[in-house]
Amino acid sequence: MPDLNAILSQAAGRFSLESLLSSLLTLLVCLLAVRLLMKVLRRLLSRSRLEERVRRYVLTAAKLLLYTLTVIFTAGSLGINMNSLVALLSVGGLGITLAAEDILGNVAGGLVILSSHPFSIGDFIESGGVSGTVGEINLNHTMLLTPDGYTALLPNKELAASKVINYTVLGRRRIVWKMSASYDAPTETVKQACRRAVEATPNILEDPEPTIFLTGFGESGIDYTVYCWTVTDDWWPTQFALAENLRREFAAAGVEIPYNKLDVKIVKGGE
Repeated sequence: MPDLNAILSQAAGRFSLESLLSSLLTLLVCLLAVRLLMKVLRRLLSRSRLEERVRRYVLTAAKLLLYTLTVIFTAGSLGINMNSLVALLSVGGLGITLAAEDILGNVAGGLVILSSHPFSIGDFIESGGVSGTVGEINLNHTMLLTPDGYTALLPNKELAASKVINYTVLGRRRIVWKMSASYDAPTETVKQACRRAVEATPNILEDPEPTIFLTGFGESGIDYTVYCWTVTDDWWPTQFALAENLRREFAAAGVEIPYNKLDVKIVKGGE
């Protein structure tokens, strides 16, 4: 049976006062270097445009890396077999990477989102068929507060690689509202009714100027589309108010709104 002392001696080397003093000196130099490098990194990050949470993540990762190198250098000065230690760290790191692939992907996506600023907290966005107001952005996921009153957690890995529509960044949003009118109603009469409805609706912007177009011919009526703009915060109530005003102005102008009708004729027997 192999001698335990021999195995430990081969693995860790022979400790001596000289090696201990050398490793202590190495440790002190490494700690001073870590302190200096972290100070320089903090100064550089403070001058960058990165968000505060991104700076904290970068500082934490840098500190972890520097302290890992400190352990490796100190262990090497003690005579410990560095090849075995590095191999052990590599295998452990590979195992952690494979086990946490999705987590690391989300972290990478979170760093991309926080550094590139495609949206910010409070913006109304749409991605992957989900829309809502951004309530929180962290390294793992982004939380949306939907108009229906629930929260949606979108993984940053998918969010950073998919199409994102930001409705808030421009500060205004377009309303597109379609109406149908009877074929008997003159085109100009319908357009005048639409203009009066737009003028009666509050919060519609004058620039860009609202426009009304004839956009199609349906089975039972002609389609008209109203295009106008409002600030993002007023988009929902403004479009609903516009719909009510269109209904009222069409009725005032005598414009019939077509709908599917079924005519039934009852014929008496023998006729």
